[in-house]
Amino acid sequence: MSDAPHTPASSESDLVGFAPDQPLSSPPSEGAAGEGASVEALGSGYDGVEDVEGYVHPEGAASDLWTPPTADLPDVGEASFGPLPPQAETVHGPDDRVQIGDPSVYPWRAQCSLAMTAADGSRWIGSGTFIGPRTVLTAGHCVYVKGSGVAGRDGWMRSIQVMPGRNGASLPYGSQTSSTFRSVTGWTVSGNQEFDYGVIILPASFNVGWLGFWNFSDADVLAATGNIAGYPGDKPAGTLWYAARRVASVGPRKVHYDIDTAGGQSGSGVYRFLNNERHVFAIHAYGGATTNSGTRVNGEVAGNLLAWKV
Repeated sequence: MSDAPHTPASSESDLVGFAPDQPLSSPPSEGAAGEGASVEALGSGYDGVEDVEGYVHPEGAASDLWTPPTADLPDVGEASFGPLPPQAETVHGPDDRVQIGDPSVYPWRAQCSLAMTAADGSRWIGSGTFIGPRTVLTAGHCVYVKGSGVAGRDGWMRSIQVMPGRNGASLPYGSQTSSTFRSVTGWTVSGNQEFDYGVIILPASFNVGWLGFWNFSDADVLAATGNIAGYPGDKPAGTLWYAARRVASVGPRKVHYDIDTAGGQSGSGVYRFLNNERHVFAIHAYGGATTNSGTRVNGEVAGNLLAWKV
């Protein structure tokens, strides 16, 4: 490949000249034919959630209970962490997720299904979010396998197929396969979950639009409603599912939220929908007994994303 995947800095923090509290934004774009979704009014204190048919905010009635995974390919989290317990990337109690009926319109087409081939030839599923016409934001463990214990598996993915707006067997924008990736030494060398993020660089542009990103203050993150759309492995293969809920807690490098997810959604951008703009503030990566979590877009992360974006 002409542009080999690399780790950009020798330090775990990968500072690129942005102070942690410096606001930094990459503006969202709906693409040439984009159409924005409307905001569902939830009253004072809430950011917007997407206007999705059938979606009920968790403080209202709940939907069906979670069902066991039935994916055709395993969750990429298993590549680095081994077989995952049932609570990994978790649905807590009733399943609040709803399926997106038409992922070919913005903002859903800015979300993508990922099919990854690791160095040993094993194949995995994950999710990603466009932050530029050729740049897909995702989890670090989606681009680099770390600590698998399987001979020949660790290291950069051999290739990743990117499918924006996928709806089962339908690929309204086709797909591209890339072997050009970016991550940071905090993940690729140390395997530190606080640095679990990366990007996929595509060989050509997709005209599907993208989401912005922003290193919001602690107070703004705590006030935010997190929106997640991704491709979970416990639903019919290649279908896009959405849920939203308020942020539970925030640290310097992690954001915790009780938004229902499942294996296969690693790499989805957790975004804030405010004033009809969408900005990613975390990259979904992990589940937990009471909350799920993602890598925070702080100043360092935002600086790297801006440097990588094409």
